[in-house]
Amino acid sequence: MEAKIIKGYSPERLFAFFEEITKIPRGSGNEAGIAAWLENFARERGLYCVKDEVNNVFIKCPATKGYENEPAVLLQGHTDMVCEKNSDVDFDFEKDPLDIYIDDNGFLRARGTTLGADNGVAVAIMLSLLDGELSEHPALECLFTVEEETGLDGAKAFDYSLVGAKKMINLDSENDGEVIVGCAGGTFQRVSLSLDRVDFNGVALRISLGGLMGGHSGENINSGRANANKLLGRALLEIGTACPFNLVSISGGSKDNAIPREAEAIVAVSDAVHFEKVASDVIAKIRGELSDEDSSFFMRIEKADSAEKMATKASTDKICGFISSVQNGVIAMSTNIKGLVEFSRNLGIITTDGDTVNFIFSTRSAIDSQLDFAERELGSLASLLGGSMEKLGRYPGWEYARVSPLREKFFAVYRSLVGKDPESNVIHAGLECGIIKSHIPDMDIISIGPGMRDIHSPDEALDLASLERTWKVVCGLLK
Repeated sequence: MEAKIIKGYSPERLFAFFEEITKIPRGSGNEAGIAAWLENFARERGLYCVKDEVNNVFIKCPATKGYENEPAVLLQGHTDMVCEKNSDVDFDFEKDPLDIYIDDNGFLRARGTTLGADNGVAVAIMLSLLDGELSEHPALECLFTVEEETGLDGAKAFDYSLVGAKKMINLDSENDGEVIVGCAGGTFQRVSLSLDRVDFNGVALRISLGGLMGGHSGENINSGRANANKLLGRALLEIGTACPFNLVSISGGSKDNAIPREAEAIVAVSDAVHFEKVASDVIAKIRGELSDEDSSFFMRIEKADSAEKMATKASTDKICGFISSVQNGVIAMSTNIKGLVEFSRNLGIITTDGDTVNFIFSTRSAIDSQLDFAERELGSLASLLGGSMEKLGRYPGWEYARVSPLREKFFAVYRSLVGKDPESNVIHAGLECGIIKSHIPDMDIISIGPGMRDIHSPDEALDLASLERTWKVVCGLLK
């Protein structure tokens, strides 16, 4: 297999496999195509392969000569990617191949969309190993899971009786020179609030907010990046104190685990000129509070088509008040690990469905009692406002192991190849390691990966030289 775009990097087969999977649509919930491709890949090479009913794929490769008595190693990553694009980009994630290119700094990107390096790099590394790129290795077990980005559902559904290995390398980390040794758990909730409506009256205006950086709701939650949903709620609340309006609809974000970059509302006003003047003052105030990463922020107001109905003033105030007051972002920092976010919440998605506004939250913590509290808190708020809260899913954290021979070996291999010690971290983002560890308690696990930037956003970028280093480290571990 030959790389067409990612040239000059080694091994070429690794980068060619990555290129190949960028042509296969694989958003969360749409992994049937990549699963069939993986199954065919294994069949062509005569490898043991199981594709389960949710499209997880498990492939085994026998040990090379001289390694028959070495214990097997499990390598793991997910096939799905977050599908985010800029609003001005015409792209269909259900059928279009990604338009990839290398920028002037040696980073691989996709034009106007997410790249899917999270977690396409894991898929490419495992494919290269299964294809024989490494001539010396123990028996390999490669697990390709699905729907990681929407709740780790593939890892939850997999039959772990198929796994024989007791050492596992997860390939879903995004920082070069770092080994992840623990992560937070998480829970997802939907809060639904009803709208009382009356006949439409006045002028319809569309308020569009965007230009924000966004990012991963675990990795970037403490970076100071604004949440578009929260920002729109705050703007509407402030505007409404000086210029009353009635909400027609509100929406924002598309993924619960991505910090939303865009949001919009349609409102009914009696005096459009006055509304725009008040809004202009609010926008200027908000812009002065944002970080440099959100310097492209904008909020536009334009006329919209009139609707048949609009929310009452009481319902409007309820929705704007809820968005503005519900906790979002970092809730608590760890008291044991300096700089580690312990407890956070992301208001990832808002939709208006008929006479109901739905809010999707992703809450993260390594402490189960905090996740329990988060669910009760949202349930209480919803109940007070005459709404409801539904639990959409939950996954366990991965607790730091004081003793890990695999971690120690990683340090030795990395030191010998790179000439310095890597960092060892527990992260606030969720990984499938916690689920796998809950099924195989004596599994020794580390998580590594190449350097990436701005995952879960259209600015996602993969450091290609870093992927070369990660490949060498994986090979060193296996040899």
